[in-house]
Amino acid sequence: MSVSAATIVDQLTALLGANAVIGEPGQMGIYLHEPRKRFHTGAAAVVMPSSIEQVQAIVRWANEAGVGIIAQGGNTGLVGAQVPLRGDEVIISMAKLDRIRAVDTAAGTMTAEAGVILENAHAAAEAQNTIFPLWLASQGSARIGGLLASNAGGVNVLAYGNARELTMGVEAVMADGQLYQGLNSLKKDNTGYDLRDLLVGSEGTLGIITAATLKLFPKPEDYETTIVNIAGPEAALPLFELLRARIGGRLNAFELVPHIGLEMQLKHGFLDSDPTAGASPWYALIEVARMQGGEAGSLMSAIETAFEQGLIDNAVFAESLADRTRMWSFREQMSEVQSKEGASIKHDVSVPIAAVPQLIAEGIAAGERVSPGIRAVPFGHMGDGNIHFNFSQPEGADPKAFMAEYDEKLHEAIYEIVLKLGGSVSAEHGIGQLKVDLLKQVKDPVALSLMRTIKTALDPKGILNPGKMLG
Repeated sequence: MSVSAATIVDQLTALLGANAVIGEPGQMGIYLHEPRKRFHTGAAAVVMPSSIEQVQAIVRWANEAGVGIIAQGGNTGLVGAQVPLRGDEVIISMAKLDRIRAVDTAAGTMTAEAGVILENAHAAAEAQNTIFPLWLASQGSARIGGLLASNAGGVNVLAYGNARELTMGVEAVMADGQLYQGLNSLKKDNTGYDLRDLLVGSEGTLGIITAATLKLFPKPEDYETTIVNIAGPEAALPLFELLRARIGGRLNAFELVPHIGLEMQLKHGFLDSDPTAGASPWYALIEVARMQGGEAGSLMSAIETAFEQGLIDNAVFAESLADRTRMWSFREQMSEVQSKEGASIKHDVSVPIAAVPQLIAEGIAAGERVSPGIRAVPFGHMGDGNIHFNFSQPEGADPKAFMAEYDEKLHEAIYEIVLKLGGSVSAEHGIGQLKVDLLKQVKDPVALSLMRTIKTALDPKGILNPGKMLG
């Protein structure tokens, strides 16, 4: 490191004041300990700017000093993009930049700063009888800047798209400290390269998003929500096609969950009662939005048709908000509950929707070949082809020995299937530091070359999230 940690802390303290800088390693824990506990590198300092001007000052200082900086939102990322890789970086916490600057119901937009917690963005939208439909399990702590930097997905992608599609414009501090002011709400702006789309999903490697203009949508009058029993993913595909044909764009979610997920949640007390209609090999959680003035019962009618066609054998509908909440908890707690069953090996992958049944069948078989007795727990967004293909260790196995023996072997087996089916090895979690080497193996060489050219042009000194995504 060309600049010592002590010097970094002194210079940042002079720049921002002592209250905005953390230099003691023992006080940095919440900024370093990411959810999966895979990365354990320290940082030179953590800074907490309270204005856009302070973010610019930090970045200008870092660019001149040649110090790496990492923008961090709620520290909920699952691939290590938001935590240090080398140990000499400075983490910029965006938590204090948490204002909702404007809500424009006529334009259908909200302008929110990077540190706004997603749940608070939901509340601000709903106060105006609208919704911001980015919905995911970590919404109580995830922040807008990180969600956009990672192009987050969630359970409503089917109806509304991912973070990139929900963003009208962004404001961002570039590597030299300049402020890119792209907070427009124009639906049509054909004046050159789309810099918004370049920055959204760049994981903080091209610029630091400080605010964004987000799309709002009319608030549904109600939701129709059901969990149906299905024999397997093979039956889920024609069921999804039936619902899409009958309901169209009002089909908010189609989530697939195996029975083992229900067993785990009931065993560990994650659910106060069984939200399903009874035991089944697989379940589909389906939700339809009913807009104001719309007729109720469209989902019920479609499910009745599915019964007649033999696609499902039982179903239960939410009759109250408590029922709906329990159903969604069942889906959203799938990843968390696996930690109670020992070590788990996780994959965030996507394939064409028609290939989901093949992915699951071949992935389960591959897991059993690699590690007999392993417990496959694939679940996720059937409606957009994004499956979280997870494996829990065999019951009674030693967690550390299991990870050491099977982590890489299972990754290779699943990614081979995904690529054969024309899929992606990172559907919604990103690349970060976890998948840097994998990206080099699977990405088109021309695409990688173009990405490196863009990175060099926008960040010639390599200070923005060094080592992430492109290595």
